[in-house]
Amino acid sequence: MRDHPHEGAAAPDDSGTAEGADSGARPAGGSHAEIPEVWHGSATNRIQWLLAAVGAGCLALGIELAVESNWTAGLAPLVMSVVGCVAVGLLVLFGTLAYVHVAVRIDKDWLEVRCGHIGVPRRRIPLDTVVGADFTPQVTPRHWGGWGYRWRPEQGTAVVVRRGEGVVVRLGDGRDFTVTVDDAEGAVRAIRGRLRPRKGTPAGA
Repeated sequence: MRDHPHEGAAAPDDSGTAEGADSGARPAGGSHAEIPEVWHGSATNRIQWLLAAVGAGCLALGIELAVESNWTAGLAPLVMSVVGCVAVGLLVLFGTLAYVHVAVRIDKDWLEVRCGHIGVPRRRIPLDTVVGADFTPQVTPRHWGGWGYRWRPEQGTAVVVRRGEGVVVRLGDGRDFTVTVDDAEGAVRAIRGRLRPRKGTPAGA
């Protein structure tokens, strides 16, 4: 016969402690929560809209010359002027609008870079060809000889749409690919977290 009717029952403090232990054991966010299934990033350079306006002006001038000029005054010089203005206008428009914006997408298989608001030009890099990724705090057009899609033999290729942080992707063939993107450190984590370990080399090294 028990002296106390509640002897042997779980005390409220004990159950509360147990529940507290259980709840404390659940992590607020697992380590995988830092790396989303698909990572998205972008970078924009609004200053290049000014260059786009210059290109549009050249194009408009060429059209105006073709429509309103007196063609009997001198055909060859006028044709050269019209063609030159239109060509320069189109070249500047494409060269600026294509690199006003860049979007980066990283999933389990690919690193994809799309330029401009229509996504052209585009580059897709299989992650199984990537051996590492590094954060670089300062990418400038001076390093690459200008804006846009650049190539230099000693540095590899790059997409440069603005000054600032970027990602340097090291490829298995020894070449590098650099892209300017906001939250470049997040992009580096996303790439390194998806790299498959190579023989004798830790992932993301």
